[in-house]
Amino acid sequence: MMSNSTLEGPKKRRLPWSKRELPGVAMAAPGIVGLIVFVAAPFLVAVFLSFHNAQLNSPRSPNFIGITQFTRLFDDAEFWRALGNNVTFAAVVIPVQTAIALGLAMLVNQRLKGISIFRALFFLPVIFPMALVAVIWRLILARSEGGILNSIVDVITFGRVEAQDWLGNPTTALPSIILLSIWQGVGFQMIILLAGLQEIPQERYEAAQLDRANRWQQFLYVTLPGLRNTLIFVVLLTSILAFRVYDQVYILITSGGANEAATQTVLYQATTSVFDQNNLGRASAITVVFFAIVLGITILQRRLIRQESEA
Repeated sequence: MMSNSTLEGPKKRRLPWSKRELPGVAMAAPGIVGLIVFVAAPFLVAVFLSFHNAQLNSPRSPNFIGITQFTRLFDDAEFWRALGNNVTFAAVVIPVQTAIALGLAMLVNQRLKGISIFRALFFLPVIFPMALVAVIWRLILARSEGGILNSIVDVITFGRVEAQDWLGNPTTALPSIILLSIWQGVGFQMIILLAGLQEIPQERYEAAQLDRANRWQQFLYVTLPGLRNTLIFVVLLTSILAFRVYDQVYILITSGGANEAATQTVLYQATTSVFDQNNLGRASAITVVFFAIVLGITILQRRLIRQESEA
């Protein structure tokens, strides 16, 4: 007598996902492949090279040296200075740029005639290439008396303040790059926050007005709670972009006369290690350390935000 399992034949092998989930898996597949090829694989190569003495375009194979690149890096004052510049840049840009973007989003959220023109004007710097933005600001911050900012200062102070070397002075070099970066990037955050503002139901504001809430109370108890998730996304995005600042720093140091010690960032050090010093191992070690720092900050932010939402 044959058993039931024999009569039913061999069982079909089940897929790890159901037919209902198959379209979603198919749509996510290109993105997952892209992450593996362009993010995960290069990072693993960087981890491998960080433990080797490797040079670019060298006929010799990389020589394993253990954690030497990391110990040299942590003993290097230039690296800590660059990391400090990164932290200073992020500590100023994240709150200031987010606050300005929120103010602009509320401003252009008004139902006024021609408001779309102002939205376009505020968003315009975002579509400029960073190279063009750096050139524009190099003219603004030029050290000569003909520089735009020096000319404005000269007019305001009736010639009592001499022309300043805004990019060459270590005191004003990094603030100048911070100002440039906020001007260029604030429009992007503004558009995201504007979309979030328009998702808040108008009935909440009408209910608040019936309760005689003033503008400030409406902002605190209607706008901010309604924008909570959008603000979290904007802060996380701004944090990542702030820590990977590079383009404007490189252009202004190499062609604008910016003070290198006062403005160089970690990514700038990584690229100069490869292309100026031909030290691929050091650049890989910098990349690995920087990835760990950014990952740690992102995880910390998410935990703090989760704790606030659960409180």
